[in-house]
Amino acid sequence: ANDKQLRTLFQGFDWEYTVLDNEGDMMLVLTNYEAPNYKVVMVDPKNPAPENWKEIIPEKEELLEGVNASAGKLFAFYLKDVTTRIYQYDRSGKMEREVQLPGLGTAGGFNGEKTDTQLYYSFTSFTTPSDIYSYDIASGKSTLYKKSEVNFDASRYKTVQVFYPSKDGTKIPMFLTYKKDLQLDGSNPCLLYAYGGFNIAIKPSFSTSRIALLEQGFVYAVANLRGGSEYGEAWHKAGMLDKKQNVFDDFISAAEFLIQEKYTSSDKLAIQGRSNGGLLVGAVMTQRPDLFGVALPGVGVLDMLRYHKFTVGWGWAVEYGSSDDSTQFQYLIQYSPLHNVKEGTSYPATLITTADHD
Repeated sequence: ANDKQLRTLFQGFDWEYTVLDNEGDMMLVLTNYEAPNYKVVMVDPKNPAPENWKEIIPEKEELLEGVNASAGKLFAFYLKDVTTRIYQYDRSGKMEREVQLPGLGTAGGFNGEKTDTQLYYSFTSFTTPSDIYSYDIASGKSTLYKKSEVNFDASRYKTVQVFYPSKDGTKIPMFLTYKKDLQLDGSNPCLLYAYGGFNIAIKPSFSTSRIALLEQGFVYAVANLRGGSEYGEAWHKAGMLDKKQNVFDDFISAAEFLIQEKYTSSDKLAIQGRSNGGLLVGAVMTQRPDLFGVALPGVGVLDMLRYHKFTVGWGWAVEYGSSDDSTQFQYLIQYSPLHNVKEGTSYPATLITTADHD
């Protein structure tokens, strides 16, 4: 503790390191070093080389999105099939319990001091606004602390998660939210939303504008395509660069599933995405114009041969590739929406919104 010497713990940009807390002179660190789904290790600043680390929370099959060190415990946030799972560990890495959340959705919080005996967290889902819960450390009991006031009867609706096969057989998760008395006869309007890129997971969240659609009898579908972080870095890499077509195949397969299972029909199916999701909508509507009734690409990357020459587009080349590279040019032109519009083709009714930046 009296050693005032500055020490380098980590070097380079190949891995991520987040110091969570200290344990005396030792450091608790969250890292993806040789662990794509992340792990927690104890690092001695005097001997910080990886071979000297002590593993506290080992890497698991699920993605470890973050860890909070509070109330003398470690709270680990995992993403399992696109919903939050939270586990309480002691400081040595012994798992004490899974936190019993109010349902399947997205949770965050558990910040506090080491001496706290009670913490707070938020929970939201497609039908639940962000409510605040208190959590008792000793008992593990959650109590509703503050409820968001929204004029909406959530009991009339339900959310289910389905898994459907993509073109190559990969199982893709999708959330469906709709009225409980919905008839599966193909007559329902449906809005299918997705993103599929940049290592970003589309997790359950609440939106009042979306509720207006549900009240009108819509099915709201969110497909968790490859390219995101839903299942870690491998899921991300399976939907970038020369594998970007996987993302479009995943989305097309989602639409086919919704029609096949009679949630909707092609003429009642609207598709929406923004930014990278706008590219997604532009690509699938040019590849399968027969499959959709309405297309809503928002601020989409629609010219894949020149996008990198405007504003911050150059920064996306690591995800998409660049037409300046002759090899990457070949796969970019295959799906670039602007270059795949064909004369004489009947496309869905389309509203394109754009901006001078993303």
